[in-house]
Amino acid sequence: MAKSLKNIMGAGVAPLMAQMINGTATDSLVATGNNQATALLLPSDVNVFTTVAASTGAILPNNPAPGDEIVVANLGANALSVYPQTGGAIQTGAANAAFSIGAAKSCKFICRVGSLSWIALLSA
Repeated sequence: MAKSLKNIMGAGVAPLMAQMINGTATDSLVATGNNQATALLLPSDVNVFTTVAASTGAILPNNPAPGDEIVVANLGANALSVYPQTGGAIQTGAANAAFSIGAAKSCKFICRVGSLSWIALLSA
């Protein structure tokens, strides 16, 4: 059975606890900044960008735990640059280097053992 807030609460879990288990989602995000220091800090477990100007981006959360998952959907018109936290790396990229998510693409980021590295599962 798929994990959903309705299913979790239907099993008798309190609403606030069910929300913590299910995770959070934010829609209609606007990409900001053009580097790691000025990019938008991702606010949720699932992040949907609808406005992505050229060369703008987002940054993965600080202090993730191994196994943490962050989903980013780019529904904007331009590629979205996603940065790791300071000192971090995504896939085989250099430390602090952006990972590009093309327009109409999505990516799941999974924190590796050691909280500064991320695996990226990019949609086709």
